[in-house]
Amino acid sequence: MVKICCLGAGYVGGPTMAVIALKCPSIEVVVVDISQPRIAAWNSDTLPIYEPGLDEVVKECRGRNLFFSTDLEKHVSEADIIFVSVNTPTKTRGLGAGKAADLTYWESAARMIADVSKSDKIVVEKSTVPVKTAEAIEKILMHNSKGINFQILSNPEFLAEGTAIKDLFNPDRVLIGGRETPAGQKAIQALSDVYAHWVPQDRIIATNLWSAELSKLAANAFLAQRISSVNAMSALCEATGADVAEVAHAVGKDTRIGPKFLNASVGFGGSCFQKDILNLVYICECNGLPEVANYWKQVIKINDYQKNRFVNRVVSSMFNTVSGKKIAILGFAFKKDTGDTRETPAIDVCKGLLGDKARISIYDPQVTEDQIQRDLSLNKFEWDHPVHLQPMSPTTVKQASVVWDAYSATKDAHGICILTEWDEFRNLDFQKIFDNMQKPAFVFDGRNIVDAEKLRQIGFIVYSIGKPLDSWLKDMPAVA
Repeated sequence: MVKICCLGAGYVGGPTMAVIALKCPSIEVVVVDISQPRIAAWNSDTLPIYEPGLDEVVKECRGRNLFFSTDLEKHVSEADIIFVSVNTPTKTRGLGAGKAADLTYWESAARMIADVSKSDKIVVEKSTVPVKTAEAIEKILMHNSKGINFQILSNPEFLAEGTAIKDLFNPDRVLIGGRETPAGQKAIQALSDVYAHWVPQDRIIATNLWSAELSKLAANAFLAQRISSVNAMSALCEATGADVAEVAHAVGKDTRIGPKFLNASVGFGGSCFQKDILNLVYICECNGLPEVANYWKQVIKINDYQKNRFVNRVVSSMFNTVSGKKIAILGFAFKKDTGDTRETPAIDVCKGLLGDKARISIYDPQVTEDQIQRDLSLNKFEWDHPVHLQPMSPTTVKQASVVWDAYSATKDAHGICILTEWDEFRNLDFQKIFDNMQKPAFVFDGRNIVDAEKLRQIGFIVYSIGKPLDSWLKDMPAVA
C-alpha cells in the first residue's frame, strides 16, 4: 500500500489530503501537525476550518485510510510520498523583510525528513514557495541523506477557499514540476498516478521545478491584478457617474478577457495574494528586474488605496467624523463560505475606523470573537500601509465588540459597512434594521450585494463601490 504523509494540517493540507483519501481508497493518508489542538479538532466533530463539503469527506474517510496525528517522525519515516504544507509567511525582519518568504518552517521540515527517513522518499512542495526553494530543500536533504534518495517535486495548490472541495474534485489543472532526470521523471509519474484516480490525464501537467514554482506565484499575481484593475476602475466610475458592474459586464463579454474576478470590492484578502506578489517583487529585485518589481508592487498599492478610499468615504459621508459613533461591520472573513481572516480587508477598514475613534460592532457567521480581537490587536507587518490604516495599539480594541447576530450589530448604529459577501446579508430585513438605527442611517456596501435603490426607498443613504453616487455623497466628497 502506498503511504502518503502530509506535514501541516491547515487550509491546504487538510482538505487536499481528505480528497486524496476519498478518491484513492487503496492509499493510506496521514496528516501530521505539531499543534495538538489542531489535530484534536481534525479528529473531532468540529473541524478546525470551515469549508463547504469538507465535513462529509473527512467523516467518510477518517479512521479508514485518513488519519490525523501529532507523531510526525513515525509517519514521515513510514511514508513513500511526503507533502510539505507548512506556513511560508512574509519575513518581518532581516534580509528581504516585508517581501521575501520566511522559509524557517520549510527548512526545519526538510531537516526532520532527512533525520528520520530510512527509505527513499518523494518530497512534494505543497506550500506556496519562492522560485528555487526546491533547490534549497534538495541541498539540505542531499547533505543529510545518509545514502537515501530523495526526489523533490513542486505541486502547487490552486484552491479557492469557499470552493476548495469542489476545486479538488474537479481541478482546472494539476501541476507537477520535477527534475528532468530519469529519477525525477519517475517521481513525477508516481505523483501523477495518485491524481489519475480522478483527474483526467490531460489536466495533469508536468513541468520543470522552476516553472511549477513560478506558475503558482504568477497565477495569484494575475488574479490579484484583475481585482486591482476593476477596483481602480471603480474609483473612476464614482467620479464620472459610470456603473462599475455595467463596465465589468461589458469588458467580461470580450472572450479574450472573460468575466471572472471582475467584481469591484473593498479589496482582496486571503493568505496568498499579497504574500505571493510581495514574494514575486522580491524575486524580481534579486534578479535585477526593478521595472518588473515595480509593476507588481502597483497591484498591492491599488489594493491598499481601495481600502483607504472606503474608510475615507465612510468618514467623510458622516460629517467628516465617526468619533463615538457606532458602526456595524457585517462580515469579517476575507470572502464568503470561509472562516479565514488572513489579510482580510475588514482588518484594515476596522483599524481605519478605530483610528477615527469609532465604536464598531462586528458580526460574521463563521469567525469567532477571539479571532477577530486577535486580528485587530496584532501589529502585523504590512508593506507600505497607507497612513490612515497604520496598525492601532491593542487598547483601541476596547472600542470593538463582537456579536452573533446582524440585528444586534446594527441596533443604534449610525452606519453599516458590508465587508464580506455572505448570502444571508442579501436577505436581511432592512426595514427592521433602519427602524432601529440612528438617523441619517448609512449603508456602505463594500461588496455590492444589496439592492441600493430598495434601501434608498426605505430611507438609507447608500454607498456602493463603483456605482453612481447618492446625492448626499456627492455633496460630501471623500477627502484624499
